Amino acid sequence: MTALAADLGVIPTSMDLRQGFTLADPSVTVPWTASEEHLQELLGGILRHRTGGYWVAKVKLLGGLQCNIGFHFEGQPAVLANLEFFRDAYPDQRESFEEFQRYFELAFGAPTSKNRGTAGYPEFRWSVPGAEIVHYVYDRFGPEEHMRIVRAG
Repeated sequence: MTALAADLGVIPTSMDLRQGFTLADPSVTVPWTASEEHLQELLGGILRHRTGGYWVAKVKLLGGLQCNIGFHFEGQPAVLANLEFFRDAYPDQRESFEEFQRYFELAFGAPTSKNRGTAGYPEFRWSVPGAEIVHYVYDRFGPEEHMRIVRAG
């Protein structure tokens, strides 16, 4: 276990994003090939339907990160295209950014690239088999954090 994992009190996880994304609680893997109906079968009552092709659930993932996950479906037939991770509120934007970053680095390693971002935050990108992960803040009526996994191909 790394010092960072020990400090967070979590067991590091590794995940192969070629097939899908695995949640810790509930303990389920959501495949990229999932339809909206399949997602409902997997997650049932914790899902909230926000709009056509978009569902949200409160979950625990990557060994202990508690947040919301948004499932975005695209295409015909519609399949899972990307995931977004966010909170209901951001009382401390910096703390939130750093916590997401720590958990994603534990699961996926150091980012592939780090660039100057906006609002005093860096922009991180991971290119991993099966997906691209992005983490940044941009100014949209104030700073807004974006943590996403986009399916490759």
